[in-house]
Amino acid sequence: MLHIVNKSHTQTNSLQSCLRLAQAGSALLLIEDGIYAATQGGAASAGIADAIKRFKVYALQPDVEARGMAGKLVDGVTAVDYAGFVDLVAEHPNNQSWL
Repeated sequence: MLHIVNKSHTQTNSLQSCLRLAQAGSALLLIEDGIYAATQGGAASAGIADAIKRFKVYALQPDVEARGMAGKLVDGVTAVDYAGFVDLVAEHPNNQSWL
């Protein structure tokens, strides 16, 4: 399953709920303000460091760049472009958006 989170971990508890319920082998895509959880300053408090051990974590590169976070993603988070976003959706027939 592909889990998509678009809110910052400081705004809502969506990411925490996602990480608690996502099963091993899932994938997590952080978009919009959700990318802050994948940055060096936010990953520890957001639980991303532990999530990387359980499943693949991606961040949408255009959103990373738009927020001035280029070069600040933690190791283990893979940046993807819009084509990569589409590929992830196609690869995972089940998707869950966490609002």
